[in-house]
Amino acid sequence: MASNPDFVQYIADQCSGAGNIEAKKMFGDFGIYCNGKIFGLICDNGFYLKPTEAGRKLLRNEDMRPPYDGAKPYFYIEDVDDQDYLSALVHATCAELPTPKLKKTKNEI
Repeated sequence: MASNPDFVQYIADQCSGAGNIEAKKMFGDFGIYCNGKIFGLICDNGFYLKPTEAGRKLLRNEDMRPPYDGAKPYFYIEDVDDQDYLSALVHATCAELPTPKLKKTKNEI
């Protein structure tokens, strides 16, 4: 079951204190990005955050679940109504994630 677009927008708004948040359709659900870094997934109206030590230290409740069948476990974030909490989690997580590599254009290959 795909995520409701209103839920996706709600999660993006709730995380907005961490930076420029974008949600992009991926494989029938959504990847969620902060300043160009993918930090989580929104699948079946659930919010999943990439696991990092910085994020783990801020979690109120550690609940690891795969966002879809066959996926590695992510932090499942149930408390999505506290904007300050989500923004702090996203900020800490993104600080620990690597910067994405620039994609080469066809002319650079």
